[in-house]
Amino acid sequence: MNIAESIEWVEAHIDYGAWAARSARTGAVDLSLVRMRAFVELLGNPQRAVPIVHVTGTNGKGSTSRMITRLLMAEGLRVGTYSSPHLAAYNERFRIDDIDIDDTALADVLTRMADTEHALGDRLMPFELLTAAAYTWLAESRVDVAVVEVGVLGRFDATNVGDGRVAVVTNIGFDHTSGEGDWQQRLADEKAGIVKPGAHLILGPLDTRLEPLFLAQRPGAVWRLGAEIRLDADEPTEGGRMLSLSTPWQHFDHLALALHGAHQARNCALAIGAASAFVGHALKDSGTRSALGAVRMPARLERVRVSPTVLLDGAHNPDAARALAVALHELPIAGRRVLIIGVLAGRDPAAMLAAIGATSFDEVITCTPPTARARPAQELADAAVALGCPTRAIEHIDDALAAALAGAADDDLIVVTGSIYLVAEARDVLAH
Repeated sequence: MNIAESIEWVEAHIDYGAWAARSARTGAVDLSLVRMRAFVELLGNPQRAVPIVHVTGTNGKGSTSRMITRLLMAEGLRVGTYSSPHLAAYNERFRIDDIDIDDTALADVLTRMADTEHALGDRLMPFELLTAAAYTWLAESRVDVAVVEVGVLGRFDATNVGDGRVAVVTNIGFDHTSGEGDWQQRLADEKAGIVKPGAHLILGPLDTRLEPLFLAQRPGAVWRLGAEIRLDADEPTEGGRMLSLSTPWQHFDHLALALHGAHQARNCALAIGAASAFVGHALKDSGTRSALGAVRMPARLERVRVSPTVLLDGAHNPDAARALAVALHELPIAGRRVLIIGVLAGRDPAAMLAAIGATSFDEVITCTPPTARARPAQELADAAVALGCPTRAIEHIDDALAAALAGAADDDLIVVTGSIYLVAEARDVLAH
């Protein structure tokens, strides 16, 4: 298959009906790694050939993984990264030394996944196919380490056929849950499933009553943000953040991070802990500073235009929206603030709008993300109006951006957020 045919083959495995049932929290969900383990067995278990840093958490996985990658590269390692979702192309999910896989290599490895699926005699989910492809490609590319981002939760995620030498848990937030009963306990238990006996565990901020779930997995060492890992100072700067932080093995003063938002400071502290844990010693000072000063994270408080300022952020759930709201309040914006937002079905419109502080914007423009899973723009607009926000529903993101930019002054701020599908399309529109 060529690249177009291989991507079409992957997407033919998408089951929107099953996704809708999961989003509505209805019906049974088959939680098992039996099929995935059988699949990678046919591939020769490539996940066993590469040491893994495994990253889970409700939010911050992508940024933390990107920083770990850069930090390990600065230590002289050849670093593979597997992440999701992508913005523009599937290639973005498969990276070596922060460079995307090329079309030829991606088409080749996906073609082999198709052949292996046929031999298995069972139909896999797209994420299972992509994960197996990633493990195969990274093993054959002989990377020194693979930084692997969990897709959903952890214990039964397709990535969990691999055993992480280091396990990172960024946080426990409200996502992929019905919200009934002790949902934090249930989510924590699922995320704890990536912690293998003897692994070095890096724990982000969470309720202390949840810690026993992770300790029960018998990690070899535990570093917790706020205890073994300390964020001693964190200030916003024009270019991102200025940090001072400590791990059991070293201390950094005046460390410049080229990402915006206080949440990124916490992610950075976890990334330094994880990279240091993997190499087994303190990180090189100059390499660490260079890595964090150069790190970039598309669609995470990404400034894509100035005069007016246009920011893109894929805050797809309430916790991420709250983190975005805090970060926006740190920005010195003198003019009007316009919010362009679209969300998927399964998201509570009122909760998302409240989390992002929609009433603090001068105008809210709602859109329908470009996917069959989208919540209609008018439904979101109705929720915004109910909150008292000046609101327009504009179906397509290109029209919404044109409307917002047409009336904008140089000192205004336009924020595009919500579904990553919407943010990705906005990024594409603004690049042309």
